[in-house]
Amino acid sequence: QVQLVESGGGSVQSGGSLRLSCTASGSQIAIVDVAWYRQAPGEERKLVAKIPFSGSTTYADFAKGRFTISRDNAKKTTNLQMNSLKPEDTAVYYCNALIQRGIGVSDYWGQGTQVTVSS
Repeated sequence: QVQLVESGGGSVQSGGSLRLSCTASGSQIAIVDVAWYRQAPGEERKLVAKIPFSGSTTYADFAKGRFTISRDNAKKTTNLQMNSLKPEDTAVYYCNALIQRGIGVSDYWGQGTQVTVSS
């Protein structure tokens, strides 16, 4: 069974930093593409950043210059470093990954981790 487990969320004051991590578990798996999304109350889930296997990153406009996505393929982990946080960054952050297992590829979501930024 494949699972994505997130960690690192919490509460921080405006201007602070948080580092989110997402680790994939399961036997004989490889992470193809991985991304972070966020969903604030009453809003749709939005892409924050993504990093395919090639390593070429993409960021939402609100994340550019403040957030950095990275991945460690050997550890099956992706991180999202968030700096200069603002109250509007408050949301549940989700890890999303396209994972190959054997000859199949499937899409997985983590359970989400809450990030709260106070002014």
